[in-house]
Amino acid sequence: MGMRPQLHHLTAAMVAVVVTAWLAYNPGVRPSDDIPKTSVAVGVSDAYKMVLIENGGAVGPESFAFDPHGKGPYAGVSDGRIMKWDILENHWVDFAVTSSNRVDECRGSYKEHAKNEHICGRPLGLCFNMASGQLYVADAYMGLVVIEPNGGTATKLISHAVQDQPLGFTNGLDIDQNTGAVYFTTSSSKYERRNYVSLILSGDKSGRVIKYEPKSKEITVLVNNLTFPNGVALSKDGNYILIVETTKCRILRYWLETPKAGTLEVFANLPGFGDNIKRSPRGGFWVGIHSKRETFIKWILSYPWIGKGLVMLPLDMTKMYSYLAKIKGSSGMAIRLSDEGDVLEVVEDDRSGNRKSISEAEEKDGILWLGSVDASFAIKYNIPMTQE
Repeated sequence: MGMRPQLHHLTAAMVAVVVTAWLAYNPGVRPSDDIPKTSVAVGVSDAYKMVLIENGGAVGPESFAFDPHGKGPYAGVSDGRIMKWDILENHWVDFAVTSSNRVDECRGSYKEHAKNEHICGRPLGLCFNMASGQLYVADAYMGLVVIEPNGGTATKLISHAVQDQPLGFTNGLDIDQNTGAVYFTTSSSKYERRNYVSLILSGDKSGRVIKYEPKSKEITVLVNNLTFPNGVALSKDGNYILIVETTKCRILRYWLETPKAGTLEVFANLPGFGDNIKRSPRGGFWVGIHSKRETFIKWILSYPWIGKGLVMLPLDMTKMYSYLAKIKGSSGMAIRLSDEGDVLEVVEDDRSGNRKSISEAEEKDGILWLGSVDASFAIKYNIPMTQE
């Protein structure tokens, strides 16, 4: 019996070496290889502009939102700030912060931001209530917070445990503009955002979708036992919400109305690790794909003991993955799906050399804003007239 734990640790260590080598040297396949050929694939480098996050050295405009006046976009970045794009001045300006306990280190080097996320905050999903002008934010550490129309410091709404499970990693959100109800995800009750790679490898199933009613303050858990739920989007008619389940590379549909109310089904399978999801004004939904789930990763995830073994190792898996991803390059893309889950359009940066993950695609007035958790810029992409 004494040898078994040692064998398990040795096996895990060997797997770690193999994974490390693969991530570093496997060139992978083109992100669009398993996208249906009937979809429209366009290279971002055809008509794009990089909008640098030049104010303060932060990175990672993960999600976008436009205010009731159409101004913006607004984006959360790695040091806990919400920034607003000033179209007249052509640069980003500070708008708000999600934490009231900020310290000097919050404005330090990006390399130090992950260490202070629990203090400075890390804003992820954003959405305005168009009636009140308030900006609701899913902050990975502060929970669900709200910012008044003039900006400033956010007010915490839900940061405590819900039904005895902590909000370990608050992530995506959307708002029913008719009722004001907020739908948001908590990706895990065990792992924090900075340990997202361990969250994926472990197969953790503590993710949830929660509904918050601002008027009554009522909190309802709609869906339990999800594996890394991420972005969430309400359908145009309000009959259902779509939930991106990152680890399983798929989108789930949870019915709110109709005779199917309260049921959950698979809406679409994705070619990679999905992140945020937003409705398109042209119909359907835009999904940001962080990176391709290649054959070797599929194999790792199909054997839970391997991932759990890797998590047990005395290594910072997220830091190691980030380092290797820089060497290998991410293979992110954005996909527009129809209301039936069919692929309509694909946008990927396949030629510019700026191979980064894509966390979100927000469409506004013929422009697609592409975000990323690890880039020092947002991409402003002009949608070709033939696709409008």
